[in-house]
Amino acid sequence: MRADRLVALLLLLQSRGRLSAAQLAAELGVSVRTVYRDTVALSTAGIPIYADPSGYQLVAGYQTQLTGLTADEARGLPLAGLPGAAAALGLAEAVAAAQLKLTAALPQTLRERATRMRERFHLDTPGWYQDADNCPYLAEVADAVWQQHLLDVEYENWKDVAQHRLQPYGLVLKAGKWYLVAHARRGVRTFRVSQIRALTVLSERFDWPAGFDLAAYWQEHIQDFRARLHRGEALVRLDPAAVDNLRHFLGQAVADAAAAGEPQPDGWLLARLPIESETHATREFLRLGPVIEVLEPLTLRDRIAATVAELARLYG
Repeated sequence: MRADRLVALLLLLQSRGRLSAAQLAAELGVSVRTVYRDTVALSTAGIPIYADPSGYQLVAGYQTQLTGLTADEARGLPLAGLPGAAAALGLAEAVAAAQLKLTAALPQTLRERATRMRERFHLDTPGWYQDADNCPYLAEVADAVWQQHLLDVEYENWKDVAQHRLQPYGLVLKAGKWYLVAHARRGVRTFRVSQIRALTVLSERFDWPAGFDLAAYWQEHIQDFRARLHRGEALVRLDPAAVDNLRHFLGQAVADAAAAGEPQPDGWLLARLPIESETHATREFLRLGPVIEVLEPLTLRDRIAATVAELARLYG
């Protein structure tokens, strides 16, 4: 809408100072000719815009009070530091507008500090070796969370695809992955949004559960996940140089257990490492190559030996 664009242009000049027509056009996503028309319209409306060959600026001392947030802008404000997440939820424009209004409302000294912070710090949530999830239903899920509408979903877990009717309580972004916290048949559960295969937003709404705290639930969920993660252990010999790699591959708890191992005459460590499962441990220990030897359990040692023998046969 043109009215929104005029307000945005005015706030840009208030928060950034002098800007050229080309800079304004790039910020607003319009042509330079449109910027010319919009600045004339603002001047006609009584906004004291000063223009010279280097660009446009507001007359010193002028400050608009048009900084109130719309509903969408207020909704997107918690994502102000997460532009990727805001875009995924369809709130990129609202978040950008909210940031612009907040910046324009700051005193000049604080405005300069906020600008420097934005220019010099950037948050990128996914890990180096992982891409963000492909979540075709994310925007619909987010809207259902916001509007408190029930959802019917087809959800693919590690065994099969199951049908669920959900009361969507909230969304969590962790390491570039989106998770839906929702009430299902067996109580409050966590669903990975990328594993939703079909979704229907129902007209029926639900009441927000009194006392529910999304952050507290998520913290408890993480603690429970970590407690269930390591359900076994393996006795190993390993080169001390492998400890850092264990931290990258298997986490800090496994690396700490390795570092606490008993030194052996040959300089290696004898340690008991927590493992998730023998299947998982086989894959992860093989990634370490010849700097680790599994002694127990024998079934895990035999799995690794069989895999190595197969690799030797394959490569001749």
